[in-house]
Amino acid sequence: MKKLGFGLMRLPTQGGVKDAAIDVEQVKGMVDAFLERGFTYFDTAWMYCNHQSENVAREALVSRYPRERFTLATKLHAGYLNGKEDRDRIFGEQLRKTGAGYFDYYLLHSINRELYEKYTRYDCFEWLREKQRQGLVRHIGFSFHDSAEFLEEVLSAHPEFEFVQLQINYLDWDSESVQSRRCYETARRHNLPVIVMEPVKGGTLASVPPAVERLFRAAAPGRSPASWAIRFAAGLDGVMVVLSGMSNMEQLLDNTGFMADPAPLSEDELHILRQAVELIRSGIAVPCTGCAYCTDGCPMQIPIPEYFSLYNADLQEAGAAAEKPRRADYLALAADHGRAGDCIGCGQCESVCPQKLPIIRHLREVASYFEG
Repeated sequence: MKKLGFGLMRLPTQGGVKDAAIDVEQVKGMVDAFLERGFTYFDTAWMYCNHQSENVAREALVSRYPRERFTLATKLHAGYLNGKEDRDRIFGEQLRKTGAGYFDYYLLHSINRELYEKYTRYDCFEWLREKQRQGLVRHIGFSFHDSAEFLEEVLSAHPEFEFVQLQINYLDWDSESVQSRRCYETARRHNLPVIVMEPVKGGTLASVPPAVERLFRAAAPGRSPASWAIRFAAGLDGVMVVLSGMSNMEQLLDNTGFMADPAPLSEDELHILRQAVELIRSGIAVPCTGCAYCTDGCPMQIPIPEYFSLYNADLQEAGAAAEKPRRADYLALAADHGRAGDCIGCGQCESVCPQKLPIIRHLREVASYFEG
């Protein structure tokens, strides 16, 4: 299996408008090109694309290709469990929505200390093994967002898992909060294959600051910033698949091009990445990946990731200047949504953030910046 996976999380929408219906015809073309180029791994989940990703997987992939042509992964998230009966209810809906018949890979989604307790309370570990025994799931694993020490606890308690999905990218590699390197090394000590998520950190490493782009261009003209990020992850020992949440055909053709036969980064290239890390960190105020888990259930309907993206971009563009080039974009978005200053500090967003960001504090910063 080639190492690039198609993450069905950030799919194109009709007209490119946020919250519009998914552009299924465009997705079909992307799926066709992905398979034609020899790639087979597709990754979806119960809540992706406002709960529509699994439906699109059926329409664009499952109903159009023989089942043996592709590999499909999906996930169960503890946030949607209120009792043991919800496990089978959601799993049955996933089989219906995808039409897949079985899942090649099935994950317990986004394990951390809080969700691990819920997965344990509802006996999801044994439940998942039973699904595997029934032939409805071929390989079992989990995605993870917590410390390396806690990952060690989970893997020691559950040797039945066959793989683990980790957030790995060159910006988070030595991060104390994400602990990409330490979690990766923990998984490898347990001899588990690793699936990589967020290799371009929600697009942050695909659209890098101009200074970083110049650095990359000088070293390898014509190579995209995303190629540096994805090849970094793909070159790690034991990495089975690197997921990319591709949103258009241009991204897909670029990714499948350099991942057709990816070579590990050289020592010189790794040195360039270390320089890039310093430059990028100096310009990021809020290290948000744009996963949008925080927006589901926000009582004030605040588009948190979009505000953080505008805030980051504005600070990078404006620098020390007094003007705020993205303020008009912020006000246009706020006209139909809650403003950053409308945050009531309920903490719902922070409780589900995989990056453990102090979202409430950052929203106050955004409000002060754009609304003050």
